[in-house]
Amino acid sequence: MLNMGGPADLNSVGPFLYRLFLDREIIQLPCQKWLGRFIARRRTPKVQKLYAEIGGKSPILDWTQTQALGLEIRLDQTYPESAPHKAYIAFRYTPPFAEETLRQMREDGIERAVAFTQYPQYSCATTGSSLNELWRACRREKMEKTFSWSVIDRWPTHPGFIQSVADQIELSIREFPENSREDILLLFSAHSLPLSVVDRGDPYPQECGASVHSVMSRLRFSHEYILAYQSSVGPVRWLGPSTESVLRNLGLKKRKRVLVVPIAFTTDHIETLSEIDIEYAQLAQEVGITDFRRVPAANDTPAFLDALSDIVGKHLESSSACSRQYKFPCPGCTNPECRNIINPIQPDSRY
Repeated sequence: MLNMGGPADLNSVGPFLYRLFLDREIIQLPCQKWLGRFIARRRTPKVQKLYAEIGGKSPILDWTQTQALGLEIRLDQTYPESAPHKAYIAFRYTPPFAEETLRQMREDGIERAVAFTQYPQYSCATTGSSLNELWRACRREKMEKTFSWSVIDRWPTHPGFIQSVADQIELSIREFPENSREDILLLFSAHSLPLSVVDRGDPYPQECGASVHSVMSRLRFSHEYILAYQSSVGPVRWLGPSTESVLRNLGLKKRKRVLVVPIAFTTDHIETLSEIDIEYAQLAQEVGITDFRRVPAANDTPAFLDALSDIVGKHLESSSACSRQYKFPCPGCTNPECRNIINPIQPDSRY
């Protein structure tokens, strides 16, 4: 189960930011080794304060461990022919890193492995970066042939995932006063992406849009909605519109009720608990939005865990090494590591 990760305590914030801003697969800066370190060092005290406000650490590891256990149980029950199943976690910027996860897999005698992105929508900066690091870790650990690999590289419109989001939205709508529910605007918010990545042909924007449209179709387009992007940092241009600018404009238009849907986040972490729940909530109050709420992240909801199990189970049944789209690199990509699979289960073909 691949994801970005998050600091386990306040002392881990600095190293987390260093790894993030030095990763050219997620953000490219001029003089990156110098400027990335400078940005990380400068932002560390501020980000430490944000984590302190939400309990002193990121909950992403705890939630992912809970999801992993739920996934194992459901897979063993629903797909006994491939049981027993064991879920492992590999984070990009905080422990557990890919190397230690691979060593544990080898110690446990694993032979068949699935690299399962926990980003529903594919981006070279998220899923791509995590997969590239996984293959590099295999080479560093001399495990190129230890496991037979396949990849679940995206699932933006999986019916179970879409239903789990729609269910959470409907539950959240019921928390508004009954006489005001028609006026709610659904603000879908996803992590932004540097425009340099988008310009290469990265599929993330259209896959986020596909997720939003699928959710709204499931809801029969019951409310007005918009997709925006959050968490842009650093001196580069980012994909928009920004969630912050959308909220300001909604305030100017006298909209009073906004329900934020974190469409690209499957666990609560700093982007939901701090950026949305604290920063954007304060902004909403300042601009005159009087009823501002957020849909909970999927976390350990049974419908979401069922979706994860269905995604993995059907993937195993298909005997496919990856999605068809994974084989197609972004037209402007110059990274030779992208879209690779080490020791794929279909070695005699292009995966």
